[in-house]
Amino acid sequence: MSKITEQVEGIVSPIVESLGFELVDVEYVKEGPDYYLRIAIDKPDGIDIADCALASEKISEVMDKNDPITDAYFLDVSSPGAERPLKKEKDYEQAINENIYVKLYEPLEGDKEWIGILKAYDEQNITIEAKIKTRTKTFDIPRTKIAKIRRAVVL
Repeated sequence: MSKITEQVEGIVSPIVESLGFELVDVEYVKEGPDYYLRIAIDKPDGIDIADCALASEKISEVMDKNDPITDAYFLDVSSPGAERPLKKEKDYEQAINENIYVKLYEPLEGDKEWIGILKAYDEQNITIEAKIKTRTKTFDIPRTKIAKIRRAVVL
């Protein structure tokens, strides 16, 4: 997590929680000539557009007064969606025995991207069960090798 996203998380977390929502993710990215501050929120029965609008309004008010970002940016408050990223330990716990997508910094068994079932996790590794052609294989992936991990919708 970058210094900016850490600072923003510290600023917006109390706001999001006061509204009864969970802060899922904070992302600050440049796409083309524009910068985007993306904030993903959720609640047990799901987030709707009114929830996003309310959170966006409250976050904008506070960020106008205490913004660590010097560049102009677009604020995007949304649901994490069905393919929610796994950021916190609780996200991993909730994803046990669920399909996940993992993108690695370097190949493991010849591939950098995997879709499989999360079987276990600890501070060092995740264990996934993935189909390789006609076989199912279980293997450990060091968490330090993971570039991105999220739930996966598999049809």
